Amino acid sequence: MAVSYKKLWKILIDKDMKKQDLQKSVGVSWGVITRLSKGETVSLDVLIKICKYLGCDIGDIMELLPDDPKDV
Repeated sequence: MAVSYKKLWKILIDKDMKKQDLQKSVGVSWGVITRLSKGETVSLDVLIKICKYLGCDIGDIMELLPDDPKDV
């Protein structure tokens, strides 16, 4: 399964925020933001911090994508 954070980036656009704003507000390293940007996995703790800050649920900021589209 692949991870997509497109929903997170859409929320940031809607709130007129930059990735750097999120990084500072949530208190995570720039490396975490880079991993999110590349669609790599991050810890559940990081996702929870982001959700608390944005006032949303994990499903609102990410989704799991099947490796093979036939697996849907």
